[in-house]
Amino acid sequence: MQCDDSEDTVTVWGHGSQERVYRAGVQELEYTPHSSTQRRLQDHDAYPRQYHFLINEPDVCQRQQPFLVLMVPVHPGNERARQAIRSTWGNETVVQGKVVTTLFLLGSLNSDVATPMAKEMVYSESARHHDILQSDFLDTYLNLTIKTMVIMDWLATYCPGAAYAMKIDSDMFLNMENLMSLLLMPQTPKQNYITGYLMWNRPVVRDHRSKWYVSEELYPKPNYPTYLLGMGYLFSNDLPEKLVRVSKDIKPFNIEDAYVGVCLTRLGIEASVPPDPSQFKAYTSGPFKRCDYVKVITTILGSANQLLEYWAGYKKGGPPC
Repeated sequence: MQCDDSEDTVTVWGHGSQERVYRAGVQELEYTPHSSTQRRLQDHDAYPRQYHFLINEPDVCQRQQPFLVLMVPVHPGNERARQAIRSTWGNETVVQGKVVTTLFLLGSLNSDVATPMAKEMVYSESARHHDILQSDFLDTYLNLTIKTMVIMDWLATYCPGAAYAMKIDSDMFLNMENLMSLLLMPQTPKQNYITGYLMWNRPVVRDHRSKWYVSEELYPKPNYPTYLLGMGYLFSNDLPEKLVRVSKDIKPFNIEDAYVGVCLTRLGIEASVPPDPSQFKAYTSGPFKRCDYVKVITTILGSANQLLEYWAGYKKGGPPC
């Protein structure tokens, strides 16, 4: 994604005709023209065990013994988003009697822009909240696949005892009650399970001018296998180790959610359609209506301030929906 520091600006994300519109408050990266994009992609490696943690919480799952772990990829400079999550759904640590742990996964800042003060701010935030994981890959759009696989490796290494995990973006509304109700349904699988907003038979973007361009060298097939939009997908916690293992033999490309779909296909694991697919929404349009947020599990919001505002409205209560 591409954001503008000067104000909350609308940004578009998507593959082909699938678009995602939201606002953000920090500049995370600049899009690189296709020639240098391809050069960088050929050089990078998504297998996560070549990276190292600069900040870690290796004992957090031993201390908290969570049933569910929420893993939030976020840019190092976006403290505002982290604070909003800590004040809303990330503050819900016990839901329907089950322990939930929320952690933020950060990459590293480019050395050209990473001042000592910027680095110190992240370390200070970590010391206050003990919920930050920072790895030494460069935190850019092109490295979102690395970011996702580092999340999977952390879960497999440091939190294998959790029953479920969720990768959820920092601009999302998350209804914890509905999420936990889904996990506690008797028919919800405990192994080889992944669900969310499913994408079927999506074409690979071959237009060199597109931000989502992927060359035939990186991914030769014309269409992606079924995958789940990266905005928020839920999975049984046996999957991270399997995804990390198979990723060693799958050439990475820069569409991180589709890459996870390729890994799942190699494993022979099919994504599950949610019992109520409407609970995983790309976005909710129009003015705030509490019942919209009572019914969903996830939906995209426009800013950290909007998350705080809508969460307050959701929690305020009202007539039955």
